[in-house]
Order: sequence, then structure tokens, then C-alpha cells
Amino acid sequence: MEEQNNSVPVNPAAQPAPAPAQVPAPPAAPGGTGFWLKVVAALYAVSLIAAFSLITKADAAKKAGSKDLKMSKLSSSLRQSKKSAVGVVEIYGAISQGSSSRSWDRGSQQISKRIRSLSADKDVKAIVLDINTPGGSVGSVQEIYSAIKRAKAETKKPFVARFGEVSASGGYYVASACDLVVAHPGTITGSIGVIFSVTNLEGLLKKVGVRSEAIKSGKFKDIGSPMREMTTEEHKLLQGMIDDSYEQFVAAVAEGRKMTVEKTKALADGRIYTGRQALDLGLVDKLGDLQEALDAAGELGGIGKNPRVVRESAPFEQLMSLVDSRLQLLGTKAVADALETGPSLEYRWYGR
Repeated sequence: MEEQNNSVPVNPAAQPAPAPAQVPAPPAAPGGTGFWLKVVAALYAVSLIAAFSLITKADAAKKAGSKDLKMSKLSSSLRQSKKSAVGVVEIYGAISQGSSSRSWDRGSQQISKRIRSLSADKDVKAIVLDINTPGGSVGSVQEIYSAIKRAKAETKKPFVARFGEVSASGGYYVASACDLVVAHPGTITGSIGVIFSVTNLEGLLKKVGVRSEAIKSGKFKDIGSPMREMTTEEHKLLQGMIDDSYEQFVAAVAEGRKMTVEKTKALADGRIYTGRQALDLGLVDKLGDLQEALDAAGELGGIGKNPRVVRESAPFEQLMSLVDSRLQLLGTKAVADALETGPSLEYRWYGR
């Protein structure tokens, strides 16, 4: 007898799904979140220490560099002071334009040229005018004055005037362009004014039988002739020239000494002063000798006292000037100059 199969057929869809396999969880970070916070904090601290170290080193290097820079500047300053100097220009004797273009002559053109040369020299930080003169012709004095004013404007270098035994009239006019004036207590200065001298030989010539006749294009062409007496009209014309030149002199002194024109005119009546009187009146700044003037110029020029000195002419030029002056004394030029009677408009003191 066949056995009956009592098993019930199974529906696969009705079978329950097998349980999913378990995925292992990632291992927990050692120490957790607190650990990483500690790591970040440690790195931050290390970076701060490193930054502080770099800043300290940079600061030390900067200080060392600043010290080296200061030493370098000091060394450069010392080297510069050895080269830096005060220039000296001598203005001796009556001032005139000069009768030649020789470089060793002492005419106003040569003096002005030396002023320009020294002011253009980069090693020369200040200039001293060593003045010992009673003055001279208006044009030549103003030429030197203009050279000083131009040099000061272009180079900004200080000028110091030093007065010797005499620095009157035109000598003072030149000094008024300077930043500082130094004089001896007994220096003769002042004589601020203008003079036009005319010699009248008419009476003498009549005695010896000499008579002069001038053929002229106009009535004023022989003005100032020593052969005749001056007319009233001529005198008035010349006085106008004197007054105009005098106003120029007063204006220069008032500007240079920082005085009013009225105060300057009160001092500018032609009288002379000693250096000490001039100091009291504000016409000079201090009393002293040439070394005082050089020291003052060195301080104004920023190189201090007892500066190196540069003269305005080379030894060869000084030698030629000496030889030339001796040769002139042996000849007739000195006599001719002494006897010259031509009129001249001058900023000059006639005491010498």
C-alpha cells in the first residue's frame, strides 16, 4: 500500500528572510574627542613658541643692524669731517674791477670768481671773507656783493665776514651780505655812504700858463673835469647820483642787518666806528680774530670748531701775485695810479 505524503508544499515567498549579517562597528578613537583637543592645543602652543622665537631673533637682528647703521653713519661722518672745510676769500686793499684778467689779480672779477668756485666745492661747507679794505668803486663793490648773494641762494652755504684793521664803506657793504660779522674791538668800520671826488686844478694851471679847452657834444660831457670849476647844475646832477647810490647802500645794510631803513640811516651818515662801538650798534655780531671767524663758520657749516681751511687761490697764484706787485713797484704803474685824477663814484673811506 502506498504511503501518502502528508508534507505540505512550502511557498518560498512565505519563508522569513534570513537575519542580516552583523557589520562590526569601527574601533573607538583612543581617548575620544578630548584627546584631539589636547593635540590641537599642543600644536598651537608649539606654534606660539616658534613665533615668539622668530620675533625675538628678528628684533635682535634689527637692533644689531641699527647699531651697525649708526656705526656706519658715524664712520661716514668722520670721513666727511676730514674732507669738509671752510673756504677763505681775502679782500685786501681798495676794491676795484682791476686792469687785467690775470687770475692772481685782486680785482672784483677775480674775487667774485673765487667766491663762486669755493661755493661750488662740495667739501667747502662755509665761506669766510677776510676783509681789510677801506672800500672801493660802487660797481666793483656791488659785483662782489651780488656774487655772495647768488652763492647763498644757490648753495645755502653760510658766509662769515671777518674784519681786519679796516673794513669801512664798501668793505662793510660786502659784509652786509654775510650771515655773521666778526670784528676786532679796535677795527675801524662804518663810513656807510657814497663819495664822488673831483680835483680842481684850474688855479694851479693858470699860474703856470696852462689852459684847457673841451670840445663836447653836450654841456655835461666833461662833468667832473679838473680843469674848471663845477657848475651848480652839474653839482645837482651829481648829487642825484650820490643819493641814489646811497639809498642802495642803506637798503643793503638794512636787509643784511635786519634793521629798519630809518635806524640804518641814523648810523649811515659817513661816520666811522670801532669794532666795539659797531657791536653795541648792531653793525657786527661778535668780537674776535680770524680764528673766531673760522670757528663760527665751521659751526654754521655743521663741521664744528677748528675746521680745515681752504684758501681761494693756489700757491702758484699767490706767488705770481707777489712777484707782480713787486715788479709794479719797480715800474711807473704805481706812480701813474697815484696821480690819476679821473673822478669815480665810490663806497670808500678816505682816511687811508
